[in-house]
Amino acid sequence: MTSTASSTDTRQDQASYEERPSWQQRLRRFGYPAPGPARGDARGADVREGDVRDRLVPPYTEPSKRLWDTLGVPPVLAGRIARWSGWGGPLLVTLLAGVLRFWNLGSPKAVIFDETYYAKDAWALVHRGFEVNWDKNANDLILSGGAVPIPTDAAYVVHPPVGKYVIGLGELIFGFDPFGWRFMTALLGTVSVLMLCRIGRRLFRSTFLGCLAGALMAVDGLHFVMSRTSLLDGVLMFFVLAAFGCLVVDRDRARERLAAALPADPDGRVRPDAYVAENARIGFRPWRLAAGLMLGLAIGTKWNGLYVMAAFCVMAVLWDVGARRVAGARRPRAAVLRRDLGWAFLSTVPVAVVTYFASWIGWILSPADGTGGYYRDWAAGDGRESAWSWLLPDWWRSLWHYENQVYDFHVGLSSPHPYESNPWSWIVTGRPVSYFYESPAPGTDGCPVDAGEKCAHEVLALGTPMLWWTACFAILYVLWRWLFRRDWRAGAIACGIAAGYAPWFLYQERTIFFFYAVVFLPFLCLAVAMLLGALVGPPRSTDTRRVAGATAAGVLTLLIVWNFIYFWPIYTGTPIPIEDWRARMWLDTWI
Repeated sequence: MTSTASSTDTRQDQASYEERPSWQQRLRRFGYPAPGPARGDARGADVREGDVRDRLVPPYTEPSKRLWDTLGVPPVLAGRIARWSGWGGPLLVTLLAGVLRFWNLGSPKAVIFDETYYAKDAWALVHRGFEVNWDKNANDLILSGGAVPIPTDAAYVVHPPVGKYVIGLGELIFGFDPFGWRFMTALLGTVSVLMLCRIGRRLFRSTFLGCLAGALMAVDGLHFVMSRTSLLDGVLMFFVLAAFGCLVVDRDRARERLAAALPADPDGRVRPDAYVAENARIGFRPWRLAAGLMLGLAIGTKWNGLYVMAAFCVMAVLWDVGARRVAGARRPRAAVLRRDLGWAFLSTVPVAVVTYFASWIGWILSPADGTGGYYRDWAAGDGRESAWSWLLPDWWRSLWHYENQVYDFHVGLSSPHPYESNPWSWIVTGRPVSYFYESPAPGTDGCPVDAGEKCAHEVLALGTPMLWWTACFAILYVLWRWLFRRDWRAGAIACGIAAGYAPWFLYQERTIFFFYAVVFLPFLCLAVAMLLGALVGPPRSTDTRRVAGATAAGVLTLLIVWNFIYFWPIYTGTPIPIEDWRARMWLDTWI
């Protein structure tokens, strides 16, 4: 009993190293740390010695006193900078991202790519509550600035309404023009950078690494273009990232309450306790309710949010298991099943489902006499003989029929498209999507007079190549950290990537596009930030190691920034001589 109380390693009855199975000894060659006393750093890794509170909720890393002395910063000012940096750093990164995204947002003054659907659907939704069929000349009329009458006949659409309501909010505020329908996606893209900075800070326990992750996303070409285009995937990315952030905050709050419930020894250090760890109630968890709301909004934007919800729910439950194990539970899975699982389900899945159906309120309240939303009158017509007509209201059965038709459309979509791509190529930016392209003559539409040939005026949804190619190695590093170092942060990042990426491999015959990858882009940026942090090295490394690592990480970061600047003209639709455009087409598949 004494030995148990004096150790923070809660895994009892472990065999000695010599008695362990040979597979554990073999895995050590790949970096797998066999269970036993060890000490991690303060940036989030497990700490096996000392106060168990540091393992449940690790402290944040602060710059060393030596750094402040080197920079000549007085101690008082250094303390203020440290206190303000948690918000000051992310806000500065967000300011940069916002300036980039809102600069000349109305250009090109055109309906580019799928804006032809979502901008008009959004305008109809915020005025009629359902999408309508527009005249084929509607785009020209809208861009001319004339009065645009909204048709009355309902249109068949295949995506839920949340993302279009978001786009429509910007149109209501700023008007039915390119700036208006791009405003909200630019705003959400900017705020998502702030969220990623704060999420990365909490995840890594490092303001620097959090800001680095946000800065990487701020200079990613795909995120940049999607933030300046009124498509649904950028909105979906925002809600997915918000749900992940809510769960990360909930994880910290739950572990803080669990740590507070544990007994302390005479020295004031909190020790593991099996009874408390298995029976303590965490209490009300508002951040999980917020996560359920965000997941419902994600599903209400595009249905692939369902895969994200499933993955995030499993991840959150595994976090609860890990927390109770660290606190001393001998049967943590049973404890979570008894104390946490039911509330975890109720605070996410039902909330998400209710949120999803609430997003259809405009369609539900539209007339069921044939003048309302598409299929709104199905239950009163073709579906009146349904076996469920005595139990379920007409709007429910009509909506269910509509959803079934949409599902059949999605799984059967295989129409060829010049910019479709296989998900295997996404991670290396193999086939970006051209949203807009014109070839103005010299001296016209911004093309320089001395251009010689015609110019290229393009908006290309291309991820910053150096960032994405670095992310290929970062994914391998994250998987290694998760599998062999048992780092929960790496597992969380891998979960976010898999939730947004892996489902598309089930639909490789379907018509799909590279820009769908923006949903898991924030997690790629977290992975790259984690890799760069590893290059810098832990605080206890030698000065030589730290300088070399910081130099390598700094050079790689600058290359990513340079890469974004180099491709700036084809992200913003700036006319450039055709030879300059060809120089930026590094791969034949980008054309």
